[in-house]
Amino acid sequence: MRPDWLSEGTFPLVGVVHLPALPGAPDATLSLDEVVAWASRTVSAFREGGIRVLILENYGDRPFVRGRVPAVTVASLTVVAERLRALFPDVRWGINVLRNDGASALAVAHATGADFVRVNVLVGAVLADQGVIQGEAWELAQLRRQLATKVALFADVVVKHAVPLAPYGLEDQARDAVSRGGADALILSGVATGSAADPEDFTRVRAAVPGVPLLVGSGFSHVNVTDFLPCASGAIVASALYDQRGCIAVDRVASLARLVQAGQP
Repeated sequence: MRPDWLSEGTFPLVGVVHLPALPGAPDATLSLDEVVAWASRTVSAFREGGIRVLILENYGDRPFVRGRVPAVTVASLTVVAERLRALFPDVRWGINVLRNDGASALAVAHATGADFVRVNVLVGAVLADQGVIQGEAWELAQLRRQLATKVALFADVVVKHAVPLAPYGLEDQARDAVSRGGADALILSGVATGSAADPEDFTRVRAAVPGVPLLVGSGFSHVNVTDFLPCASGAIVASALYDQRGCIAVDRVASLARLVQAGQP
């Protein structure tokens, strides 16, 4: 189910709201009201700079849980998502529950009216800092059918901060994620948060799964816009937009949006 904002011929920027630690996480110090206030400032900066598609991510909940996150995390993220949606009704929302809790992400997205979820490992298995993480395509397919949801499923291929457990070609992973895993769009990243993806990977995957949206998952910045405009469908971005205080900078958001717009046909 391809979202309308990801239509052919556009190149949307998708901002990531790296939420501070939620209640119950090891480093949690903020109340939910304080988390919402922090997130509201971040969302406002993205919006003022011209980005109105955003992913909420429990980035501050490190170290991440390998499987299902605690119930308090799901409840907290749902509250934050619902409050932000009420405050910013013009924003399209995505949900990512780290490290790989796609079922919780889908539940939160469906309950709060979000448009899509990001799942780091949909098919196959990887070795990450949390240990072995296995794909959960079956569980997500069952839940999507049960909910009869319109939430789109965005899946990483060779996700960052992880390596496949066995030789598993890039093209094969992409084909399996779509045809056997049910992904609506694919995400290609570098090796870590902030590390640039390889444009050549997009060329290979596009040939393997023509017509499927491909998004840059990390490292997209002002210096490599022209590398990805010809081969990607859009880009997920955050690291390149922070200022020295660790806040999303409106001017950096706006300048990146202008570069993207200028480079489009």
